[in-house]
Amino acid sequence: MESSQSVGSWRELGRHFGTTMVLAGGVLVGAVNIYLAASLLPTAVADIGGERLYAWNMTVFLIAQVVATMLVNRTLSRCGNVSSYLIGFGVFAAGSVVCAASPVVLVLLVGRGAQGFGAGLLTGLGFALIHSVLPRRLWVRGSALISAMFGLGNFVGPALGGFFAQFGSWRLAFVVLAPVSGVMAAFVPRVLPRSSRTGAEAAPVPIGSLLLVVGAAGAVSIAGLLSDQMVMAAFIAVALALIVTFVRTEKRARSVRILPHPTYQAGSALRWVYLTMVFLASGVAVETFLPLFSQRLGGLPPVAAGFFGAALSLGWSASQIVSSSARRERTLRWLRVAGPGLLAAGLAVLALLQRRDASLLAVITWLPVLLLGGAGIGLAMPHLSVAAMTSTADEQEGEKAAAAIATVLTMSTAFGAALAGLLVNVGGPSMVASARCLLFGFATVSVLGVLTVLRANRLTQSAEVRRENEAESTPGGDAPVR
Repeated sequence: MESSQSVGSWRELGRHFGTTMVLAGGVLVGAVNIYLAASLLPTAVADIGGERLYAWNMTVFLIAQVVATMLVNRTLSRCGNVSSYLIGFGVFAAGSVVCAASPVVLVLLVGRGAQGFGAGLLTGLGFALIHSVLPRRLWVRGSALISAMFGLGNFVGPALGGFFAQFGSWRLAFVVLAPVSGVMAAFVPRVLPRSSRTGAEAAPVPIGSLLLVVGAAGAVSIAGLLSDQMVMAAFIAVALALIVTFVRTEKRARSVRILPHPTYQAGSALRWVYLTMVFLASGVAVETFLPLFSQRLGGLPPVAAGFFGAALSLGWSASQIVSSSARRERTLRWLRVAGPGLLAAGLAVLALLQRRDASLLAVITWLPVLLLGGAGIGLAMPHLSVAAMTSTADEQEGEKAAAAIATVLTMSTAFGAALAGLLVNVGGPSMVASARCLLFGFATVSVLGVLTVLRANRLTQSAEVRRENEAESTPGGDAPVR
């Protein structure tokens, strides 16, 4: 008989309204800030100078965010749920104030680093606490809601940033982020269940693994800033080498790891689930260049072109709210495969539609294609998140697997941005060639996601069969032998 998972309703999730709003709001604050800051930086640099350090604003933010996501479990074990969230919101608010008051760009970089660390902590906490503060039947709904915040942030961030930049009020935009964080922090003690602070449970920080990941994130971020293709490729090669070293170091470690132990166990589906997330989430990097293509190839004004940049994320956010209702295991496996497949098809079709001096009708057809491609991410992502959380029966490792989702998604953003810059440069100087190179390149990456998720599905099915056979061979069904 085809098995199915228990999926609670949105109404049932609504009974945990305060908790889910804090979890989702923390992720949304960080997601909005990425694109909000990107829209404000040209105005800020024109005011305080520092053009040479312009691109480092995103680099510092991303590296700090990656580091923070890897410290989530340690922070939780040391400080508990409530205090961890208060630290996250507090650091983010303090970073926003520093950004708003920056007299020079170096001070702005300090503020961006604090914002990145706070945002990374909040993002990691959001995924980690789904596992511990929501009933298991609500994990899919909760994952869908939190993942949707990434897409919503991609949509809201540029709009807000453009609004403040239009009036030259870049400092006010950063000022607004501080009280918003303060208001959300005020709700934390009221809605989150408290967990005990157990310093003995806090594992040592894996410094070696941490430095390798930071080095890889830094190399990728620097690669995204370069125009020389050979040097950019060299930095990406360095990043890949550091990641390979990281995997080997983690695999040899006996207890202190960043990723949960099942990631490196033979026969575990977790590594393939994480890789599928990487291939899916990195595809959003094409949004950075879609407004440019819309203006240069389609002749659209900047305001209209901005909607094309957000269409992929809008499709992502909307579709996963719908896909979270799926229950049957066969349907879940199909959705996980269809996700990267649909994204690959959407990007490939969009690449074929790129033309110089395209007509308005031709450009309008890009929108449904983008929405469809984004829907592929939303179809699969919540079910991949739950697959990661349920990859082990060990409660502690399950929390690590949940928290690591944020690390995986953050690294995907960094690698996707660097790869996007590389592909656009490879296709240049022709704008059509750049657009096709970018879109076909990420379509290929998405196809890799189909292969990895097929492997994950096969391993998951094998594990389910083993559990069923063990249950049938146990006297009394599921009852243990006494």
